[in-house]
Amino acid sequence: MRHLKILATGLLASAAMLSLTPASAQERAISFAVVGDTGYIPAYEPHEGGDTKARTLGDYLAAEANDWLERHPDLTGFVPTPWTFESTHGAYMAASGMYPVAWATAEVCKARKCDFAAMVGDNIYPDGATLGADGVSDARRFEEMLNRPYGKLGEGTPNFTIFTMMGNHDWHISREATMAQMDYLQKHPNFTMPGLFYSAVPKGFEGQIEIFVVDTEMLLASTTVHKDNVDTQGNEVRTGELDSWPDFVKPATAAERDMVGWLERALAKSTARWKIVFGHHALWSGGGSKFEKAHALRALLLPAICRHADAYISGDDHMIEAYTDDCRKVPGSPTEPLPLFVSGAGSKYRSLHKLFHENQPKTYPELKNLFSKAPTWGFLHVSIEGETLTADFFSTPTDMSGRPVQEVSLSFGHRSK
Repeated sequence: MRHLKILATGLLASAAMLSLTPASAQERAISFAVVGDTGYIPAYEPHEGGDTKARTLGDYLAAEANDWLERHPDLTGFVPTPWTFESTHGAYMAASGMYPVAWATAEVCKARKCDFAAMVGDNIYPDGATLGADGVSDARRFEEMLNRPYGKLGEGTPNFTIFTMMGNHDWHISREATMAQMDYLQKHPNFTMPGLFYSAVPKGFEGQIEIFVVDTEMLLASTTVHKDNVDTQGNEVRTGELDSWPDFVKPATAAERDMVGWLERALAKSTARWKIVFGHHALWSGGGSKFEKAHALRALLLPAICRHADAYISGDDHMIEAYTDDCRKVPGSPTEPLPLFVSGAGSKYRSLHKLFHENQPKTYPELKNLFSKAPTWGFLHVSIEGETLTADFFSTPTDMSGRPVQEVSLSFGHRSK
């Protein structure tokens, strides 16, 4: 009896110690990759008039230099987009980083044992699915831009999936065409997209992490958005001109009209320790040509995200970036700043607007620039362990090797309650 009593006492003590062990000590580390703006193949670009085509490499580089000068005071540091001669157009065009980024992501995911991934929109350039209206079948597009580069990402990992969403290019043709892409993603075994906006818990991580996907293109179509305009000093200038969207992009149901309310409620009631929000459009970025959309989306999304989430991850601007917003404009926010990541360099280059990027924190004191690299191809890897989220950004070189090159590693504390 004495031995049984000692054993029972020991078991009770062990149970008490277990109950006092921090939740983080009992949880698995989480590893996932984020790619964005992946689906660019030069041959699919519209066949424009002959006068606009770069028939020579000199013409191409001159056009690239002019584009650089729109965002920089001079050609210091000028980096042209890698090029290819596209026979279907008879012209030099920007090369695609789709496969190099896919290969680099696969290598990092294999080494770091990714549990899942996210694809943050603009999955198919330039117009998403078309229902064959341009003479090209959507089956071909889906095969070339979705299945071939990413259909086997995470192969061999139990329950691996790529959580997907739509970007502005995926919405170009019609609601029916957008739904055709979503139907493909729903049926493909390596992708998950239950709706245009949704929440999901990766299998095996119940209670640890929940992701929340919003359709930012639909949100923008439902609100007032000014057109971007930057002066020669990199300052925002409002002209009064407004952006516009086709009616088919605008919310069509009560649930779609309530997307922002849904996000607030879903975040507030979530029991997951880590809450990550994904959307296509960035809330802060340094390209200098997306900031009015960011203004509109911050007004809609930051109240919920600042109060309840641990990070916001997006694409759209074709670069890799990290910012924090201290959420000073949102009452009831945790004291920890909100990390915001941009992973939009999955196939296309865009230059950083140097002056605009430098001016943003001066204009908006809640903002802090942590890292920006452009022009480049690249992606984001996130790991979560204990009370820390670590964001590692990778680029891949223009030699088409698909070799991952780590650019920076940034760590953030847990902030959601």
